[in-house]
Amino acid sequence: MRATVIHAPGDIRVENRPEPEITAPTDAVIRTVATCVCGSDLWSYRGVLPVDEPQPIGHEYVGVVEEVGDEVSGVKPGQFVIGSFAASDNTCPVCRAGYHTSCQHVEWVSGCQAEYIRVPLADGTLVAVPGQPAEELIPSLLTLSDVMGTGWYAAKAAGVRPGATAVVVGDGAVGLSAVIAAKELGAERVIAMSRHEPRQKLALEFGATDIVTERGEEGVARVKELTDGTGADSVLECVGTQQSMHQALRSTRPGGNVGFVGMPHGVQIDGQELFFSHVGLRGGPAPVRAYLPDLIERVLSGRINPGRVFDLTLPLDEVAEGYRAMDERRAVKTLLLP
Repeated sequence: MRATVIHAPGDIRVENRPEPEITAPTDAVIRTVATCVCGSDLWSYRGVLPVDEPQPIGHEYVGVVEEVGDEVSGVKPGQFVIGSFAASDNTCPVCRAGYHTSCQHVEWVSGCQAEYIRVPLADGTLVAVPGQPAEELIPSLLTLSDVMGTGWYAAKAAGVRPGATAVVVGDGAVGLSAVIAAKELGAERVIAMSRHEPRQKLALEFGATDIVTERGEEGVARVKELTDGTGADSVLECVGTQQSMHQALRSTRPGGNVGFVGMPHGVQIDGQELFFSHVGLRGGPAPVRAYLPDLIERVLSGRINPGRVFDLTLPLDEVAEGYRAMDERRAVKTLLLP
């Protein structure tokens, strides 16, 4: 099969690799219908995360079940399925509490920018979509494997409630999905922080009520101005840098909450500042599996259309261009068709 392999920073190749096989009775093999490049993949592409040897890459997928292990009963060959980037049993105490990415038996799913993938713990990880979805719905369903589920978790972790004012820090695919989530969870005002005009436009179409172009302390001051000096009830941090985290914390009102889902790189938080701010802080890898049934229904009913974050579609053979386009901010998110 064809699969994407990262050899070194900036070096993305499509290679022929062995097709995956069932290695445990709880496995499933999926024929990938669509996959994509994630903003977090760029950490390796840019050399922020080390690449010591060639390795398959990608963790977002939708597809059709080809084969299942002897102990799999929840999905069967021929079904169209969506799964999380973290395989979970969906039965342990942590999963039952809604934190599937910290499952006591978690396995990270990787190598998904390929024609076929093996998904461990299939019964707990995969959710079948009724029938075969219409082609136009596939991009939105694909977002549920990560970015839409991650944006949803950002809103949940930030405590977005009806009538709230929410700020979204970050205008990538996760940040734009977080705008949808904040709106869906009832935020009356959604302030999107973005300096990129096409992304601003999409944020407004997704439900943002205000755009803030300033960053750092100027961005904080602008949020305070928009909230009569108080700050936001909920701030959704979707980047993962020192600047974005400080901007999020300082844009939140006392007693408000920050939900952080951007993978932190070089982020340090002053404990005393956090202590006196009365700001709650919660985040981590999004428990996408917890939200899949609800989000699938919202997509199938037409209530949300997060697939619009894909503004570049390429065949798998051109995946290297998909990485370049996102790295150079010529694309928000690249959809790949195997």
